[in-house]
Amino acid sequence: MSFEHRAPFWLPSGHLQTIYPVFLRRLHQQEGSAHHLPVRRIREDTPDGDFIDFDWFEPLQPSSLGATVVLFHGLEGSSESVYARACAAEATARGYRFVVPHFRGCSGELNRRPRAYHSGDVDEIDWMMRVVARQSEGQRLYAIGVSLGGNALMAWAGRRLSQTLSQWPQLVALAAVSSPLNLAAAGRAIDVGLNRALYADYFLKTMRAKAQTKWQQFPGLFDLQALSQAKTLRVFDDLFTARLHGFKNVDDYYERASALPWLASISKPALILNAKNDPFIPWQSVTLASVGKACSSVTQWLPSQGGHVGFVSASSSASGLPGSLQPMTARVLNWLTEQAPVV
Repeated sequence: MSFEHRAPFWLPSGHLQTIYPVFLRRLHQQEGSAHHLPVRRIREDTPDGDFIDFDWFEPLQPSSLGATVVLFHGLEGSSESVYARACAAEATARGYRFVVPHFRGCSGELNRRPRAYHSGDVDEIDWMMRVVARQSEGQRLYAIGVSLGGNALMAWAGRRLSQTLSQWPQLVALAAVSSPLNLAAAGRAIDVGLNRALYADYFLKTMRAKAQTKWQQFPGLFDLQALSQAKTLRVFDDLFTARLHGFKNVDDYYERASALPWLASISKPALILNAKNDPFIPWQSVTLASVGKACSSVTQWLPSQGGHVGFVSASSSASGLPGSLQPMTARVLNWLTEQAPVV
């Protein structure tokens, strides 16, 4: 099964397909039923004295199939992100449990430790996956990562899961949607021209604010003056992300955190979905052919349209608003469950 997305005629470009879901989210927050799904937050203490908030969505009519879907959100995302809500609506409608673990600092409260989160945090993904597996004992487990979360998930699958495969009988399959599997290529693309104005500045606004609060929590942790003047994500990653998480510099971070070189090591069925008109992830940089090795467990979908996490269909959303991410989330969940149907 392949996936060729056709965007509505009123979203003719990758930029519009990317930006519209942000508008859709604001409308959902006001009147969308998908946004108002009941959610239960469980806080789990991490081994290093921090915490992670897990938002659990329970189906109103649980299925006898017994499955849990876990979603790792993107940069500055959360369980409030429109793609998370769309996936929660689709999963719970099928009778599955659905959970979003929040990367540190993304659940609405500053984390305790002198660190944040990053694109290749396989230790964090491993711990969060084990928490979800423990809370879903006896159920099949499906994992989805979006954007940054997808790169982190696939890096974990290639580096850790392949070494501990026998410990994961629950985990059936994984998927990464609009993920920057080649961080250097994505980093170059997002920091130039219109991308810088539309996306880099958007992310930097909240990232700089969080970093400044982190500096107040731990004075001297990084060069606050230089960071406050950062105009690109590359500079931010060099001054903050790389420094706080044990990398030499931004180039070392991008190289070591990228999931692309590890795709060939993935031994569970995995799906990679990237639109060719994604504004800041050059699709040629994330093809399986660019890995240079056989990726026998990985399926790749490269539709011509969709933008960055913007696979909006012409159909209306559950709230009756124009455009919906539901068909894309349904196709991804279909693929995941078809790898080993829940019995």
